[in-house]
Amino acid sequence: MNILLILPILFPIISGALVGIINFKSRKARNIWVLGSSLINSVIILVLILNSASIGKLVLFDIAMDLPIALSLDGMSRVFAGLIAFLWPLAVSYALEYMVHEGGENIFYTFYMITYGITCGIAFSATLVTLYMFYEFLTLVTLPIVMHGMKEKNIAAGKKYVLYSIGGAAFAFVCMVVALNYAPNLNFTYGGVFTGAYSDTTLFILRLVFVMGFFGFGVKAAVFPFHGWLPTASIAPTPVTALLHAVAVVNCGAFAIMRLIYFIFGTKLLYGTAAQYICLTMSLVTILFGSTYALKEQHFKRRFAYSTISNLSYMLFGAALMTPGGLAGGLAHFVFHGIIKITLFFVAGIMLCKYEKADVDDLYGVGRKMKITFACFTIAGVALMGVPPTIGFVSKWMLLQAGAATSGGALGKAGMAVILVSALLTAAYVLSIVIRAYFPGPGFDYSKLEEVKDPGWFMKLPLLLLAATIVLLGIFSHPLVEFLTKVAGGLV
Repeated sequence: MNILLILPILFPIISGALVGIINFKSRKARNIWVLGSSLINSVIILVLILNSASIGKLVLFDIAMDLPIALSLDGMSRVFAGLIAFLWPLAVSYALEYMVHEGGENIFYTFYMITYGITCGIAFSATLVTLYMFYEFLTLVTLPIVMHGMKEKNIAAGKKYVLYSIGGAAFAFVCMVVALNYAPNLNFTYGGVFTGAYSDTTLFILRLVFVMGFFGFGVKAAVFPFHGWLPTASIAPTPVTALLHAVAVVNCGAFAIMRLIYFIFGTKLLYGTAAQYICLTMSLVTILFGSTYALKEQHFKRRFAYSTISNLSYMLFGAALMTPGGLAGGLAHFVFHGIIKITLFFVAGIMLCKYEKADVDDLYGVGRKMKITFACFTIAGVALMGVPPTIGFVSKWMLLQAGAATSGGALGKAGMAVILVSALLTAAYVLSIVIRAYFPGPGFDYSKLEEVKDPGWFMKLPLLLLAATIVLLGIFSHPLVEFLTKVAGGLV
């Protein structure tokens, strides 16, 4: 069964590469290939998750002594892989209608599917070296779709994305090399790999390079002040930004940091030190920064890009508490924010590609013309605010509880205040859109919106499924929360 771990990585890479090779007889045939491939890969992932108890570690090859490129399926892998498997086919379905507007579909779908495989590689990585390898591949394969269309703004966004990513990779590489100098290996081990007795100098070095790793991987998680690439990258087609901001890139950054804290350095080495305080402080700064700029931003997609910056640091705050409760809350927000944010970006993309409405002030009255689209937007927006019984409330409540339970940690308590302030800012920047959409004011001329209507089913169906998930998973969250708690405690 171990060999099957490579399948969800290779299958979408091969099927994506074939999009540019096979001479499809029609656009419909190509779309069936792409959507079918993404669905098949998601089924493969689901089968692996359900049979994870019988799957061990797969070593693909050794770069050098103690540097294996290996795959496994532990609890963390199952969380990330499950999210990928759920969201990717929905994003592909959405893209089938959206990309008619953009053009260059074969090139787009080639890299879109390859990105699916590379993201699975990050989820299934059994060692830090393996994760780093796929992490670097992710930058390379997402660059063409960030720059899709090759307009001046897209090229500039791609350059910025690469520069930030290369800088972050350099920091992460230094962290990895120094860590390997003091550890027997870099295999992901719950509790960390640094189990020996170390001098004060060595401990200082390890904590220093951990902070470097936090900011290095934190570039993709848009930690302040290394967030600048993310709003700029919103120039890319919405199927790209939706996955960039929900799964493929930003969540990989948060996932890598969680791995770094709990499976490489270990909380015993970091808890109560300056390294922890730096990570907590920058997470809280980023939460407030992202929420504040989201409220100021008038461009529809960029508003939610800044929102993503804020919400990613909710996850990092939970992880940086360095308690099982904190990690459980971070993982819950990791999953739930992905579902919420992809929904919001889908709606922003519909307005942009169908009606060329890019700014918040363009949305007056559209809620009454696009009933399904903006009903789904409202559900996702309310969840982002953290209103029960949606999934957003569940993860934020878990993070608040984790902050409250932090013994003697002033930053943990400060985190509770920051989350509450951010929730108020979130309510302001979400509700300002909802009010414009449904209550444009007396005497509003709806004749200006004669052509505005809900999109086709390739776009509507993913929105409806996501909105239903936001509510139902919020109401029936206990089994998933229980599983995440076990993962955070190293029990699965």
